[in-house]
Amino acid sequence: MAVSKSTNTYNRQNWEDSDFPILCQTCLGDNPYIRMTKEKYGKECKICVRPFTVFRWCPGARMRFKKTEICQTCSKLKNVCQTCLLDLEYGLPIQVRDAALKIQDDLPRNEVNKEYYIQNLDSQMSKFDPSQPSNSALKSKGASDLLMRLARTAPYYKRNRPHVCSFWVKGECRRGEECPYRHEKPTDPDDPLADQNIKDRYYGVNDPVAEKLMRRAAAMPALPPPEDRTVTTLYIGNLPENITEEELRGHFYQYGEIRSLTLVPRAQCAFVQYTTRSAAEHAAEKTFNRLVIAGRRLAIKWGKSQGED
Repeated sequence: MAVSKSTNTYNRQNWEDSDFPILCQTCLGDNPYIRMTKEKYGKECKICVRPFTVFRWCPGARMRFKKTEICQTCSKLKNVCQTCLLDLEYGLPIQVRDAALKIQDDLPRNEVNKEYYIQNLDSQMSKFDPSQPSNSALKSKGASDLLMRLARTAPYYKRNRPHVCSFWVKGECRRGEECPYRHEKPTDPDDPLADQNIKDRYYGVNDPVAEKLMRRAAAMPALPPPEDRTVTTLYIGNLPENITEEELRGHFYQYGEIRSLTLVPRAQCAFVQYTTRSAAEHAAEKTFNRLVIAGRRLAIKWGKSQGED
């Protein structure tokens, strides 16, 4: 490894040596027989500038090779993937997660203060549960409505695609189908998503992806209750296969007393009727665009009144 000036002056005892990276399912890929290369102290972390163990792998066929970008200490501090820097639990940018949970970022930005902060954190890391984030604010906060609406429920492997072939854009690529890069129109340079900075994403400031998601959340449709006050039935669609009536009832009984629950396995839907209108409205408010079962986001709608066709 080419040792930089900052590396020479750093305490070598604090360099990070790990056996396996901290990754989200999307970056890891869908290949169950994935192989990784490991380079001890291969690069400096792009956040704390400490040398750390770099892992490199191919997440799947026709995908680009990926590698870890930040050290595990910085990853655990924010509970993010070492490669894409998205939250490990919700798959969202840090800016969106912190705004939804109302978390204040107190991580120092000055190089000297940051180095001292990270060193102290390393000494305390052994006391933490490895499966939990080191940030105490993340441990104490529960999922908010915004996070439940925006959270990604399944891996997004499209994010691992190769980059656009610059030679194809200029009309000079001679590889044809054998070219490992994508032959398609590149992103518009004026598109805000074309200018993404890894430090801005980590600190949760000026992240264009986060701003796009926040605008999407503001434009999400609501589920207004019908004018007919006799309607107390909710339609539940996009149900996972083999779900039982007892399992489904367990997700809806907490909002009020259920009069009847009718499961239609062939159509992958169900009808839940509450004894009171207030219970039905409460259930619709808490589950619309938020309830996920077995990786599926359920479709919640109001049932039709008896006067409708």
